[in-house]
Formats: sequence, C-alpha cells, structure tokens
Amino acid sequence: MHRIFSGIQPSGELHIGNYLGPVREWVAMQWEHECIFCVVDLHAITQPYDPATLAPRTLEMALGLLAAGLDPSRCAVFVQSHVPQHAELMWMLNTVTPLGELERMTQFKDKSSRQESVPAGLLNYPILQAADILLYKADRVPVGEDQLQHLELTREIARRWNAKYGVATFPEPQAMLSKAARIMGLDGLAKMSKSLGNTIGVLEPPDAIWEKLRPAVTDPARKTRKDPGNPEVCPLFTTHRAVSSPEEVAHVDVQCRAAGWGCLDCKRLLADNMIAALAPVRERAAALAERPEEVRGALAAGAERCRAIASATMDEVRGVMGLARP
Repeated sequence: MHRIFSGIQPSGELHIGNYLGPVREWVAMQWEHECIFCVVDLHAITQPYDPATLAPRTLEMALGLLAAGLDPSRCAVFVQSHVPQHAELMWMLNTVTPLGELERMTQFKDKSSRQESVPAGLLNYPILQAADILLYKADRVPVGEDQLQHLELTREIARRWNAKYGVATFPEPQAMLSKAARIMGLDGLAKMSKSLGNTIGVLEPPDAIWEKLRPAVTDPARKTRKDPGNPEVCPLFTTHRAVSSPEEVAHVDVQCRAAGWGCLDCKRLLADNMIAALAPVRERAAALAERPEEVRGALAAGAERCRAIASATMDEVRGVMGLARP
C-alpha cells in the first residue's frame, strides 16, 4: 500500500474534465492505498481572484469530491490552508531550491508571460507543491504527463534536502501516470478548464448539458452532414471513450468516418451517456447540499488527521535544521 497525495484547485463546481480525469481515478485509489486529497486554496491565491468567492468555491469543490465518491472513512479530504504546516514547510524548502529551476518551469513561463507584474508566489508555486507532497512523505503522486516537470522538481528538492542535512528525511515520490482521459474543452482548443470558460459542470441539469454540448467544436473537416470525418481529431471523441460503451464508441467511429451520422447525432448520444453517468453524482450532491455540516465535518476530520502527520514531519524537519525548540 502506497501513501498518495494529490490536490485540486477550488474552482467551484466540479466539471466533467475533473471528474472523468483525475477524480474517478482517486475514487478507485482510495480502496487500494492510503490517500490524502486536498483542495489547494493556497495555490489558488497566486493568481488574481475574488476573496468573497474563495471560501464558497472551496466548499463547493469539496462537496463535488464527496459526491463523486471520495469516502472520508477511506481517505483524507481537507482544505490546504487548514493545515498551516504546508506553508511552513514551503518556507524551509525555499532554502534548498535553486532559482534557476523555478524559472525553467513551463507553467511559470507561460503564466508570467501574461502578467505585467509577476508575484513571487507564482514563481514559488512549485515549492508549495513539493511541500504538499513531502509534508506527508507521500511516495506516489498521480499526475498527467503535463505535470511531470513539477514532480521531478519535487524529487530534486527532496534529494537536495537529504544531501544537505545528511538525513533521509523525505522519500523521492514516484509518478503514478494517469490513465484517465484528457478531456478537451467545448471550444476544442485546450483542456477543459473553468478559467477558460469551456466546461460542463458535473452538477448541471440535463438540459443545460445538452445546450452546452450542442454547439461544441468537432472535426473541422465536417462542414456539412455529408462530409466524412476523423474521430481521432474530434475534441469530443475522448469524452465518448470516457462515458460511452466500447460498442457505442466503435459505432460512433464508423458513423463519423462514413458520414452516416451528423455531428448532432454523435453529440446527442454523448449527452445522453454523460447525463446517465453523472446522475448518481448529482443525486449525492443534492443530498449533501441539504447537509452542509456533513461536508464541513468531513473536511475538519481530514484536516485533523493531516495535521497530526504534518506536525510529526515538521518536528523532524526543525530538528534536522537545528532550529531551537520552544
């Protein structure tokens, strides 16, 4: 059994990219490993945000995770800022992280290029990610290929720390490469992301799902119903693979290539299957929304459990660093 850590931004309502991507894998992992899952609100404040909406979005995301199947009796689910040792360890790890490594991070270069004034928090974002993982001495981290660079930096930070102090304080966490679908946004241009406005919410009613899906971008070669297409270049085909049966996926493939179906026919089947797959999640979310104390209780229990682990790690870290004890 491995100890696994992963986190998700408090973007509010869970969208299908989250659910069909990492979250369904997390639900399966909780039955096989010791799992710690975190709503990373400290990461969220490195970008412009509305303080009035951060707490509600955090709770909404937590509700979505529980509705999706995370079981607080099987895993820890908590809010990052409720365990202050995340920020404390980040400061300690600053002392062994080279500036050049941070400046080479692809996400930093991308996000900083779009900002006139770059906050230090954006540069140090990967150090907080490393602290998230190393605080619990997690030995496995589920990631997509686009996140491997950050995990490798975490491994490098652990190596540098252990070498500097001559004690194997931190394990070097290994990647658990995700097999989950990389769900494209409705615009067909990028991965589904709430910040890009190209998402379908897991809890949206069926009519809203169909209204969003109907104009979604498909294979550009299919300008009319009679034009044959290639499902492998259609942004929606990956979603079909995630929610439709193998037989239906094969049928969609044939109909698309032969122009037997128009794109609306394909979208209607996708919408029906998506609505059916999300129905149990919506039902559980509606029940939890009527019992908000249950969501808060799960987060409090998760934070309490994680603070105990984090406190032990930080006692060890302070001792290794030679800091005076109170």
